[in-house]
Amino acid sequence: MKTSITLFFALFISISFGQTKLVWHEDLGEAMEIANKTNKPLMMFFTGSDWCGWCIRLQKEVFFKEEFTKWANENVVLLELDYPKRKVQSPEVKSQNSSLQRQFKVQGYPTVWFVNAEKDSQGQVLFKQIGKTGYVRGGPEVWILNAKSLLGSK
Repeated sequence: MKTSITLFFALFISISFGQTKLVWHEDLGEAMEIANKTNKPLMMFFTGSDWCGWCIRLQKEVFFKEEFTKWANENVVLLELDYPKRKVQSPEVKSQNSSLQRQFKVQGYPTVWFVNAEKDSQGQVLFKQIGKTGYVRGGPEVWILNAKSLLGSK
């Protein structure tokens, strides 16, 4: 009996700690800093998290899957740019997201931009656009293949 309980706890702990966590940043500056330190592009996810059916579907079918978590942690820094109807956001986040929506000419959701970003000598953020996508049918494997082709990676 003691052995069974010990095995159960060992299995529980290995499963709990074996799962990787996905970190979505809301602040562009913070995400840029991490992206530049790790030499990874930003993956900017423009979403209507509490009302956009295709955004919710993309998250359920792709972003909430372990394959995506593993790929994202190795290849990109995630930035969620949300335009909710019911969720409360700070004025700073609303302003940042609105500005980025205009700058990237986002007219539909979900839209995902892969970019490299840095500040110039005046402190202005300069974006080098790599590629754009959105919902892609087929689950995480198909979505990741599409993202890899945009990023020019294997």
